[in-house]
Amino acid sequence: MKDPYQVLGVAKTASADDIKKAYRKLAKTLHPDLNPGNAKKAEQFSEVSAAYDFLSDADKRARYDRGEIDASGAEMRGRGNYWQQAGKGDAGKKYQSGFKMDDMFSGDDIFSELFGSRRGRAAPGFQGADVNYKLSVGFREAALGAKKNVRLASGKTLDLSIPPGTGDGQKLRLKGQGQPGERGGPAGDAFVEIKVEADPLFTRKDNDIHSEVKVPLREAVLGGSIAVETLDGSVSMKVPKGANSGTTLRLKGKGVPHGRKGERGDHFVRLLVTLPAPGDSDESLRRVLEDWAKQAAK
Repeated sequence: MKDPYQVLGVAKTASADDIKKAYRKLAKTLHPDLNPGNAKKAEQFSEVSAAYDFLSDADKRARYDRGEIDASGAEMRGRGNYWQQAGKGDAGKKYQSGFKMDDMFSGDDIFSELFGSRRGRAAPGFQGADVNYKLSVGFREAALGAKKNVRLASGKTLDLSIPPGTGDGQKLRLKGQGQPGERGGPAGDAFVEIKVEADPLFTRKDNDIHSEVKVPLREAVLGGSIAVETLDGSVSMKVPKGANSGTTLRLKGKGVPHGRKGERGDHFVRLLVTLPAPGDSDESLRRVLEDWAKQAAK
């Protein structure tokens, strides 16, 4: 048998963890299940497996490093064959490659992730690669939820549900819609990154909506009702007397849906007081001020 360190490509000072990593790396390309009918790779895999089996035994490795036994386990100082002395049974058998992948690794081992387990599956295989897409959606669609048609790279078309409250940059997962697996392995997933388009009226902060609305001078001075556009359409909002530009009013429960119980954020409206148009500013403004003065005197 060759020097087990050379077979695995590690130094004699390598830690047990380094030896295991080297073995796994080689096994991923040489295992017979992945190379059916390839006698050369099957032989290489047997050598790699034997080397790992030898070096993973702390006692064998120590005796080999001290020169007491060779790479086959035979005594180097005339004390007889180590395999015969060490015990009976399978100790002296050559490492065979005709076993199954599950005989080597437990179900929670990294190899189970890479190759899959035979338990409950027809055949092991590689999982397909994940794929990534980007999708632009309208501001209201992202806030209130919507259905969008998505065309995958495979040509397949799917209806994608945009959950209410979806934020810019959020990724949605389409399980099993990625690249197909190899050798019977499962398909990867598709991830759709959402790009929320800007809205001319609204901005979003967490689950709240913010907007601005123009208020005529009369309503700002005397108070009144104005129409305000929300995610749900136009609503009437009361403006208190003496409102100034910059005054912010709240429409409770008119923000972005969130949570499982249908909770919603709020909509905050910033007032922008506007003066009368130039053509009628003198007369209109005079009348507004007179009305305001009468109200203030009461």
